Amino acid sequence: MKKKVLLMGASGSGKTSMRSLIFSNNPASLTSRLGATIDVEQNHVRFLGDLILNLWDCGGQDSFMDSYLTTQRSTIFQHVGVMIYVFDIESQGTGKDLEYYRDCIEGLRQFSPDAAVFLLVHKMDLARGLRNDVFEKKRKELEEASGDGAVTVFGTSIYDESLYKAWSSIVHTLIPNATVLSRHLATFAAACSATEVILFERTTFLVIATSSAGTAQLEGLKQHQLDPTRYERTSELIKAFKHSCSRVREEFHSLEMELYDFTAVLHEMTKNTYVLVIVHDPTIETAALRLNIRMARKKFEELQGDSLLS
Repeated sequence: MKKKVLLMGASGSGKTSMRSLIFSNNPASLTSRLGATIDVEQNHVRFLGDLILNLWDCGGQDSFMDSYLTTQRSTIFQHVGVMIYVFDIESQGTGKDLEYYRDCIEGLRQFSPDAAVFLLVHKMDLARGLRNDVFEKKRKELEEASGDGAVTVFGTSIYDESLYKAWSSIVHTLIPNATVLSRHLATFAAACSATEVILFERTTFLVIATSSAGTAQLEGLKQHQLDPTRYERTSELIKAFKHSCSRVREEFHSLEMELYDFTAVLHEMTKNTYVLVIVHDPTIETAALRLNIRMARKKFEELQGDSLLS
């Protein structure tokens, strides 16, 4: 099953850098070596086994944008599942950028009216002034420019967890039964006496589903002070650790931590996913958590099969 994802925005806004970071496992420090995208670069990214993201990284130079909106209009905007439009917070050409964005929205309405639209206000680490104030001002401006269409706006940077939060939310919309996965994760968490369970995609380590989306775990979560950015920070840290492993020619397999206030076990759940189990009960052994993961594998393989066939 293929899902077409358009990645658009002005030249230099950071589209290719974020694609490299999320899908090619490159660290942020290496993105400065990437060149500008020429015309359209198509990549087929396998995600959750048979779900394929058909990612169209569209060069943002004016000549290319004009071509997308005229001679290539039907080719670019047909059969789109998601459009991601990236705005550089430091850009001086805001007026032209918004004009191109409105034209892209019209193209979507014409050829893919059901497509979801996500707007990334990127390079927020370079924002001048209070970051939240700058983002809120830009968010309101973009929502007004979007007219009656539903859009979701994120502030992002390649130097913190915000990029993972945005892309996890985007990918979540492309997984048909993510709610069912969350419900079964909540059941699995209860069986493990876990505070929370998180399911990650194997390659990108984007969050697919969490047990906290199910009502069964809400009371347990209230008892602990959990960081609201914990999912994205975990994605970022594990990706960095995997990169470190590759530099010494070692392969990442699993991770277990037993600390004074909690235990964390990260193991392969299926061939396409990893699961992170967090427990605060000191009497629960990591061996018991590993056993529960092994016993749950068959069920989650079936669930992922359902998500790809539905």
